[in-house]
Amino acid sequence: MSFCVLIPARMASSRLPDKPLADIAGLPMVVRVAQRAKLSAASRVVVAADDARIVTACQAHDIDAVLTRTDHPSGSDRLAEACDLLGLQDTDVVVNVQGDEPLIDPASIDAAAQLLQTRSDCSMSTLAHAIDNVEDFANPNVVKVVLDARNTALYFSRAPIAWWRDGFANGGLNGGITALPNPAPLRHVGLYGYRVGFLREFPKLAQAPIEVTESLEQLRAMWHGHRIAVHITDHSPGPGVDTPEDLARVRVLLSQAA
Repeated sequence: MSFCVLIPARMASSRLPDKPLADIAGLPMVVRVAQRAKLSAASRVVVAADDARIVTACQAHDIDAVLTRTDHPSGSDRLAEACDLLGLQDTDVVVNVQGDEPLIDPASIDAAAQLLQTRSDCSMSTLAHAIDNVEDFANPNVVKVVLDARNTALYFSRAPIAWWRDGFANGGLNGGITALPNPAPLRHVGLYGYRVGFLREFPKLAQAPIEVTESLEQLRAMWHGHRIAVHITDHSPGPGVDTPEDLARVRVLLSQAA
């Protein structure tokens, strides 16, 4: 299994300025992410940065990094440029690891890469795990996914899906969700495997109406007929870092693990 990990990192963050360089136990966060990714089976781990300061921080800690344009509308666009800068072939597989996941599980990275390499009918791969509480099921910030018989994504949504027939009779959405459907719904984990040829095509695809409605970029791929294979994992994702409170939580977790 040969694949490359790409980590998009940009300095602009409204909730946490200069997020990639936020200190976590003495190291910039993006370096922490890359070090975790290096524990996977990836042949190469590269940070795709939009700022020379990120590249400098990575190089200081022996992390490969490339400088990309600052005007990319999404992380996928940034990865497409990185693939060109690195001279990757259309048939190569890359795994997109978010630059704000310093506790990413290396086994999850391997699972996304391996799944895509066994599913020639799919352009992308990703992960999901079972939801075990109604709070996550109702939370629009927790993205849900429903699958077909081969664990190919049918739809992603911020809404609580799949919704059972009698759910409204038992209080419904307006009355609050008090139970989970059976079988358990699935939470989408935002880790993606891509074929490089698809990554080069993706920025040229028109935005999909459902993508705009849900604010979920992966729906653009599905709307244009691309399939997404999903690996179901037993492990919930480690906490990402979007806010100062998230950063404090991760710092505590890493200090406890030291």
